[in-house]
Amino acid sequence: MTNRLNEVKQKTNKHNNNVDKLTYVLLLIPTFLSASFVFLIIIFISKRGVSPFLASIYGDLHVNFLRFMTGMTWFQPPNLYGIFFVVVNTLYVVILAGLIAIPISVFTALFIAKMTPKPVSKFFQTVIELLASVPSIVFGVFGLGVVTKIVIWISSIFGKQTAGGISTLSTVFVLAMMILPTITLLSITAIKSVNPDLEKNSLALGASKVQTFFKITLVSAKSGIFAGIILGIGRALGEATAVSMVAGNSGSGLSFDLFSTTRTLTSTMLLGLKETVGLDYDIRFSVGMILIILIIVTNLFLNYLKKKVGRFS
Repeated sequence: MTNRLNEVKQKTNKHNNNVDKLTYVLLLIPTFLSASFVFLIIIFISKRGVSPFLASIYGDLHVNFLRFMTGMTWFQPPNLYGIFFVVVNTLYVVILAGLIAIPISVFTALFIAKMTPKPVSKFFQTVIELLASVPSIVFGVFGLGVVTKIVIWISSIFGKQTAGGISTLSTVFVLAMMILPTITLLSITAIKSVNPDLEKNSLALGASKVQTFFKITLVSAKSGIFAGIILGIGRALGEATAVSMVAGNSGSGLSFDLFSTTRTLTSTMLLGLKETVGLDYDIRFSVGMILIILIIVTNLFLNYLKKKVGRFS
């Protein structure tokens, strides 16, 4: 009887192992495909992006890489390109958009997840989900038709001139609106996943609800909130259509003045893709290479910051 049970157990274990191996292979295939898409994109962009710097392809019209990386003017005929000021302007705009969107998103998520009745919470969450599904072009049209008017009004208060509202400030507002739903939705999920016992223990020790929400709930949900911030910042860095409609795309110089026009990496790429061959076309892929590197470095920095905040907490 014992031998029979052992045989059945061995067959069951063997069957389970075979199922586990098959499941592993089946899950490995889509995982490999997902990862391969990233590498294929990087390889394709890098192949086209490196060509402007190779003298053997364009002859006398090849681009000097050092000048490209340090230049303060986007283009001077016939082959002088510069991208340093574009990188700085991109980071400046994204940082300002993040400073606006992150606190609004986190406080909105806390309000929806913890401070409202369920029907009201579901309503607001649905509204945020709808905002997240709005296409980029719609944000761009809204920015061009509404946000620019607001910027004109703000500039008049400070006695400033602006190019019909098309400016750095308009770009910041549009980007903030675009990343707000992403950060909010992930923050809501993170806040709702916090163990209720932690909050109950805090209240039992005499802390108020507000103290509990800010010192216990948000701290416990920091990992999910940071995940939302990383995705939101990534979207801001990669947004092209809406940004191109309100940025103005200045040809040179750092745009720290909120009411002046600006230029970002994505708008530079989008507005130049009107041809299919040539140096001016391929240089857009060079900009894409820089953008990919910038996104990777930014993600690494935010993940490092997340670990630091976790240790501090």
